[in-house]
Amino acid sequence: MRSIHVTGGFAILAAAGLSLFGVRDASACGGCFTPPAETESVITDEKMILSISMTQTTLYDEIEYSGSPASFAWVLPIKGTVTVGLSADILFQTINQLTATQVIEPAANCPPPPTCGETFAAAGSGGTVESAGTGSGGGVTVTAQAQVGPYETVQLHSTDGSALNNWLIAHGYQIPASTQPIIAAYVAESFDFLALKLIPGVGVQAMQPVRVTSNGAAPSLPLHMVAVGTGPTTGITIWVIADGRWQPTNFPTFTIDDSEIAWDWVTSSSNYESLRLSKEAAYAGRGWQIESSLELNQDTVTQTLEQAIQYGTSTVGGYASTPAQDGGAADASAVDAAASGAQGGVSAAAADLAVLFAGVAAPNARFTRMRSDVARSALSVDMGLQASPDQSEMTNLHYPSKQIGEPLCPVYNATCDVTGTAPRSQAQAETDAAIASAGGGGCSTSRPQRESGAAVGVLMALAAVSAARAGKKRRARKARP
Repeated sequence: MRSIHVTGGFAILAAAGLSLFGVRDASACGGCFTPPAETESVITDEKMILSISMTQTTLYDEIEYSGSPASFAWVLPIKGTVTVGLSADILFQTINQLTATQVIEPAANCPPPPTCGETFAAAGSGGTVESAGTGSGGGVTVTAQAQVGPYETVQLHSTDGSALNNWLIAHGYQIPASTQPIIAAYVAESFDFLALKLIPGVGVQAMQPVRVTSNGAAPSLPLHMVAVGTGPTTGITIWVIADGRWQPTNFPTFTIDDSEIAWDWVTSSSNYESLRLSKEAAYAGRGWQIESSLELNQDTVTQTLEQAIQYGTSTVGGYASTPAQDGGAADASAVDAAASGAQGGVSAAAADLAVLFAGVAAPNARFTRMRSDVARSALSVDMGLQASPDQSEMTNLHYPSKQIGEPLCPVYNATCDVTGTAPRSQAQAETDAAIASAGGGGCSTSRPQRESGAAVGVLMALAAVSAARAGKKRRARKARP
């Protein structure tokens, strides 16, 4: 079976408590299930956006998996009835770009070229929606159903875990025997479920992210369900968008301080990633890094997303498709279609952002970014989230406080010409030696040889004028009676 890139998304919350699932592998998100006939696929990385306010909470999820889109299915624990909508990969890309961690290369602090009259000092180092229907069968009640874009969605209620598992299996959701107790446990905790799968025959080759919204706040991430279909570790990035900074309540967290970061001039890179992996290992795959917590203007996010839609590449899944470019001149109809597609994408993006920022006081929103390579053994409990006691911002920019090796710097000779490069301290020493061998005093002491004749000429002219004046005065004195 051909391996394809698939992305999907979801969100959920409850009035009394919010349950949120990570999308998983080649068949379902929340709990991703692979049909027995397929080779098992494992998700290695996942991105989630969680918007929290007093009025509602929405979770978006983006995943990658290998397998046929026809096998895509997703089961998500929820509380009450939720609203399902479509999002786009380009939203994730935009937020990622705005919050990406950056380690800034230190200043090279190379020695400057020699200057006239100065001693050379060493430099410091420096979709269509159908009417919801209800029904029941075998102890399972269908509380809502709808078509959302290319997906068929159904919301289910049951007080019998076995009945719910049987319903899902009977309707094409391949639930592994090892996962059935997990679903039954959520049923015992009075959770309902959202089930989603691709409508047969729609011809979709890449899954569009889905968002799921419920009323209320107090979120939690049902990581126990997320474990379905994962490998030994799963990389997960979460952005919490709210009025303030958030953090996990029952998982350890860590940060990376600039004082720990070193810049290696030989590799032109830092030890940031090795520090992160080392700290994750210290927490046995349970630790979450709080990467940053940034106050971003909502209009800035909107404008960045709109620009990405209008001028971005076609490799990122968007809200509207544009005509493929064949490298030749496009006719007027193609240009009009592209403009219309971009405008439609902007409109869809505006509707998506209205959900993202719902209940978050303008003009700003706090984006808290968290990252972990979670061990499967750590996905045995759900994650609780709470407002952080520390509400200060955390920058995404890091400035290494240590340096390994030295940058290559130019080496100057006595006439300020660059003769080559060397590590900073060696470049300093070689330049100093070149100046000293030319008599010191900076490069201008030996450079202006071509100008000395003119200078002497001026001095001689001034001397001649002075001598003429002196002789004239002597003659005048002798002429007096």
